[in-house]
Amino acid sequence: MTHHQLTENGQLKHFLTIEGLKRDLLTEIMDRAEQFSSISGRQVKKVPLLRGKTIMNLFFENSTRTRTTFELAAKRLSADVMNLNINTSATSKGESLLDTLHNLQAMHTDMFVVRHSQSGAAEFIAQHVAPHVSVINAGDGCHAHPTQAMLDMFTIRRHKQHFPDLRVAIVGDILHSRVARSQIQALSTLGVGEIRVIGPKTLLPADSQTLGVHVYHDMAAGLQDVDVIITLRLQFERMQGALLPSANEYFTSYGLTEDKLKLAKPDAIVMHPGPINRGVEIASTVADGPQSVILEQVTHGIAVRMAVMSMALGSHSEQQETSA
Repeated sequence: MTHHQLTENGQLKHFLTIEGLKRDLLTEIMDRAEQFSSISGRQVKKVPLLRGKTIMNLFFENSTRTRTTFELAAKRLSADVMNLNINTSATSKGESLLDTLHNLQAMHTDMFVVRHSQSGAAEFIAQHVAPHVSVINAGDGCHAHPTQAMLDMFTIRRHKQHFPDLRVAIVGDILHSRVARSQIQALSTLGVGEIRVIGPKTLLPADSQTLGVHVYHDMAAGLQDVDVIITLRLQFERMQGALLPSANEYFTSYGLTEDKLKLAKPDAIVMHPGPINRGVEIASTVADGPQSVILEQVTHGIAVRMAVMSMALGSHSEQQETSA
């Protein structure tokens, strides 16, 4: 990475990718999220940690769930929040993006939460913001989605606790999935026993073997005795040409059904970063079934994003106090 994510003291400054981060930091994010998770049950769902801070949700790509959870997380930390949905065609990763950035920064913004269709956009913004500003990557192209990966790790830890004992299978469109890349990096860093990726050759990256995963093209073999199953959305909008015969045929081979779920361990959990294509990558009976933790992932997303925001902006406060 050309732009460091940590301060000189090793505190989180930006959160752009899981790559290069140490296990202790990922654990700290989850531990802090654990502290925040109880806030949702309170009558007043707020803590004053980021009072007086301004957070700008800068979404160049549409999203409802991610933007909403970031907004809720910021508000529960008592920050002021602005949401900007910017037409992708109007602003590209170049001078016009910098112009937008400098104008928003002039409004005394403390943090940008960035979602962009181009890989590297969050990194680019982090290189050009003022020293006191933090940048959180809310998804960039096919590159990374670190907060989604961390809420997934938090959800797994809530149910399975000890990562080295686990066998985790990620099923589907790995090739176009920024979530899958971040998940694999997080699972590897946390020392998961075995990471499997399952899908047709056309939807797996050519460098799959270098990612430290076991590759399966057969769903039955890949799901055998796994503890966690993560199904991924087919990202038709990112596919160039015909990578799949049809959605129906994909479901027959790689859709997660009750029968296929039985191949995994009896207490296996089922996850999906959303949005779900029911009847394509997962059957409704599984998505809504007793082993599904999909809605829990959404809930945990708020606590995890609160953790990341408070850690990033907290590091600046500590720096300012030290320099004072």
